[in-house]
Amino acid sequence: MMTFTLPELPYAYDALGPYMSKETLEFHHDKHHKAYVDTGNKLLEGTDLAGKSVEEIVKAAYNTNQALFNNAGQHYNHIHFWQWMKPNGGGAIPGALAKKIDEDLGGAEKFKADFIQAGIGQFGSGWAWLAVKDGKLAIMKTPNGENPLVHGAKPILGVDVWEHSYYIDYRNRRPDYLKAFIENLVNWEHVEKMFAEATA
Repeated sequence: MMTFTLPELPYAYDALGPYMSKETLEFHHDKHHKAYVDTGNKLLEGTDLAGKSVEEIVKAAYNTNQALFNNAGQHYNHIHFWQWMKPNGGGAIPGALAKKIDEDLGGAEKFKADFIQAGIGQFGSGWAWLAVKDGKLAIMKTPNGENPLVHGAKPILGVDVWEHSYYIDYRNRRPDYLKAFIENLVNWEHVEKMFAEATA
């Protein structure tokens, strides 16, 4: 039984242009994500984690099996990363989530600025997140394949700031990529769904 499988993209490879190119998606999904899946499956073979959910594997491997954690973490992160984007994304944040962002993070504009800053401020490879922790929304950043699951939080939006996520399209202009992501790519319906699940 295969524990990890590479999901299909929920849109065409050229659907996120001009903010994320077909070439970026082909490399990022077909090469990078596939490598995390393939390596993760090899590392899972013969362990007592085989057959467990990706979330369970991520939490169990944290601080106990670094190689497995790296690949499982990145697999989990990318499963959601593809869903967190859509063609003609961005726009207004849905009601209940917008209200919570107002309460916990000082409103939509402040949230967007702070989220972008978390991505800019993540030194080297990693991710910036919007997560639910102790019933409140929090902006977080993590190195490499780490995610909020291992810090007692549930991610509801994440952006990949590894160079392979943006270098083809933006070269070294990470801030421009992050602004394009939050303004034009985010699938707020999927974020809202994860918010509802995290707070249920």
